[in-house]
Amino acid sequence: MSHQVLINQPKPFNKLLIANRGEIACRIIATAQRLGIKCVAIYSAADSNARHVKMADEAFYLGPAPATESYLNSQRILTIAQQANVQAIHPGYGFLSENAAFAQACAQQGLIFIGPSVEAITTMGSKSAAKAIMATADVPLVPGYHGNARDEKTLTYHSHQVGYPQLLKAVYGGGGKGMRIVYHPEEFSQALAATKREAMASFGNDDMLIERYLTKTRHVEIQIFSDNHGNCIYLSQRDCSIQRRHQKILEEAPAPALPQATQVAMGEAAVAAAQAINYQGAGTVEFLYDEQGQFYFMEMNTRLQVEHPVTEMITGLDLVEWQLHIANGAPLPLTQTQVKINGHAIEVRIYAEDTEKDFMPASGNITYLNQPPASRHVRIDTGVVQGDDISPYYDPMIAKLIVWDHSRDLAITRLQTALSDYKIAGIKTNIGFLTQLSKVSALQSADLNTDFLQIHAALLSVVPANINYALLLAGLALQLQAKQSRARHNTLHNSIEDSDSPWAQTTGWRLNQPATNTVKLTTANNNQAQEQYQYSLDVRTLAQGYQIKLRDPAHKQQEYTVHGELAGHELSAFIDGHRIKATLVISPLQITVFYAGHNTVLFRQAAMQNKASTTNINTKVETKITAPMNGVIVSVLCQVDQVVDAGEPLVVMEAMKMECNIIAPIAGTITTVCYQEGDMVEDGAELIQLTPSLILDNKEQA
Repeated sequence: MSHQVLINQPKPFNKLLIANRGEIACRIIATAQRLGIKCVAIYSAADSNARHVKMADEAFYLGPAPATESYLNSQRILTIAQQANVQAIHPGYGFLSENAAFAQACAQQGLIFIGPSVEAITTMGSKSAAKAIMATADVPLVPGYHGNARDEKTLTYHSHQVGYPQLLKAVYGGGGKGMRIVYHPEEFSQALAATKREAMASFGNDDMLIERYLTKTRHVEIQIFSDNHGNCIYLSQRDCSIQRRHQKILEEAPAPALPQATQVAMGEAAVAAAQAINYQGAGTVEFLYDEQGQFYFMEMNTRLQVEHPVTEMITGLDLVEWQLHIANGAPLPLTQTQVKINGHAIEVRIYAEDTEKDFMPASGNITYLNQPPASRHVRIDTGVVQGDDISPYYDPMIAKLIVWDHSRDLAITRLQTALSDYKIAGIKTNIGFLTQLSKVSALQSADLNTDFLQIHAALLSVVPANINYALLLAGLALQLQAKQSRARHNTLHNSIEDSDSPWAQTTGWRLNQPATNTVKLTTANNNQAQEQYQYSLDVRTLAQGYQIKLRDPAHKQQEYTVHGELAGHELSAFIDGHRIKATLVISPLQITVFYAGHNTVLFRQAAMQNKASTTNINTKVETKITAPMNGVIVSVLCQVDQVVDAGEPLVVMEAMKMECNIIAPIAGTITTVCYQEGDMVEDGAELIQLTPSLILDNKEQA
């Protein structure tokens, strides 16, 4: 979408530091540089080659990878700002974007903080204080406890008073972090401890509030903008109901199936909230909207939201440009009646995560990246390129895919096409999951609520591709790749040897033909029940193409005739006369096959057998408990010789600010604890050894 031009606005400051990383840093740099503003980036040890560092005019090293030592190190950032001689700092979202102390420090150093006042951040940064203001303004609130108590005893009392299910929320939380649903009283103590840890790690404050958890509600938010001249408007709505772990994964604008009267009422309530605290800049007021048409205030985010692009796509505005001009003292460029809404936009967040492991964050190297082409209908906001590592230290978002069209139905179709064109290898992503999500009829009919993923879980399991076709495509690609390699070798050999020698000619040469070789592939990248995932391909060379006998794990055999051409990663294949186009990424360890909107990862068995790997959990007799992801050990809850029950928590890990409880798969006695608090571990690392109770009983009987 083209942007509405701001006429006769003063040119903002000429040098800006972006106190952030990843896609939002790239997003801010793009607009600032378009306006002629020099941009200074900052980076941690994990981000030295990051895209935002390369885009900026200058970049300064912050410190080690952990956020507390880099992107949350406000004093170091302010020192860099002084060294770089910038006049303003844009905090992006997350990190220090809603940190009142940082905003205050910027002001004390004479820097313009691209955001609201310190007072507004302080007030709305505390969910309890914000709710008090909303109550005074007669905006409906979700029932709950919004007091100042911090001790477990008092919070437990109020937990019982609120009732169940309930939502534990960090007072200074945001971005879906620092939140837990508590369904039963006996869960409260452990949930409180975990939520407090997560809140302290993410926000530096572990104050809690308790709210009744409302079901069958939608998450609808209002984008507002205020200037320093008393003007405040709202820019339509966004529906962000589809979430996992309280984090949004699909957002759209405008909010579908919302009555006009409700749209106006929500917008006016959001503006009233902003004006009540003399707000300036970009902000978002979030509401819960129930089946009876009532809405309840949740919170106000005093920053630009991750999902702001959908608002940009339907308004034609550049919201970062608005931020920069307003921070420079300019008035809002539009009045409420001048805001025009055009079409429908949808955003999905491309995450590095394992959707089959409850959306567990993933980290690793992006060995292959092919994005759908950008156009007026398709936009991609990203901070990564092919070859980049996804670090366990930060949020696992790879990119935001945004689509726009004249109607919601057309936008959904655009989304499905763009997702089928989005190909990433080397790391697990949620692209397949998002593809399935886009096809759910309830989404297409706008039957939305915050429990959407739980309600439609059966429809959201990623449907595997035709595994036989994926195997055949991989087998064919390996043969064609080997053939190309031999051809290159022969060309080099012939250029060296006497070209007239008959030994330098390979035309018509056949020895013991037709040749047959066997390729073994598996769908599991570890040694767990390996035979359950093994496939064997006997490949025989024909005059044109190959005959492949495919044996599955049950030893069932099928025969196919295949041929095709391989150009780089692109394969044009014929399988028994059926023409297929596919993309394959081949590495020494694995083969990623993309076709028909599916992504299948196959592992080369010979490589797997040579690869040293940690034994995974085998719930039948295995006594080794391994890490399900790369991360940091937050807490060790067991010790050697301790007797534990099946399901008992043993270790708490954290990756990308998300905690994961590692539980005992079986009852037994702890024999070894391999790590301690603060240790960094890799996916598959052995954490705990325990002897199953069954084995102990048998020994005693013997």
